[in-house]
Amino acid sequence: MAIANDKDFKAKLADLSVSQQRQVAARFVQRVFGLSNDVRVKAALEVAARPEISDAELTVVSAATNTARVESFTQCGKETDWGAQAGHFVAKAAVACVGPASATLAWDAAMQARMAKTCETVATGEGTENREAEEQYRILDDFLK
Repeated sequence: MAIANDKDFKAKLADLSVSQQRQVAARFVQRVFGLSNDVRVKAALEVAARPEISDAELTVVSAATNTARVESFTQCGKETDWGAQAGHFVAKAAVACVGPASATLAWDAAMQARMAKTCETVATGEGTENREAEEQYRILDDFLK
């Protein structure tokens, strides 16, 4: 049965192991990676996408990705640059992928990716409507197959 709403989406994510959550979270963030293009974020996604990750690898990419998150926040500036803000949310989503294990790791990454996409649509003048949630449902459905 295809996922049709956030309630089902969140429940299916909660049923995944931490490793599986990292893998699917990386897929969510890869969809919006072009809004960032930070090599530290890319490295984090490559690590998170692998089924077996050592604690040492997670520690290294988590620290680097968190630095990217902090730097992206300062790039947003006082006058809201929606494009830079989108990059910041991509970095935050990547931090969720490689951060400490939690029951909501994939959900947190998904929400940050949605925020990135919303910032992009505002920056391009398309408003705040986007279809990222539906794309995430599809990604999770495909992952579960």
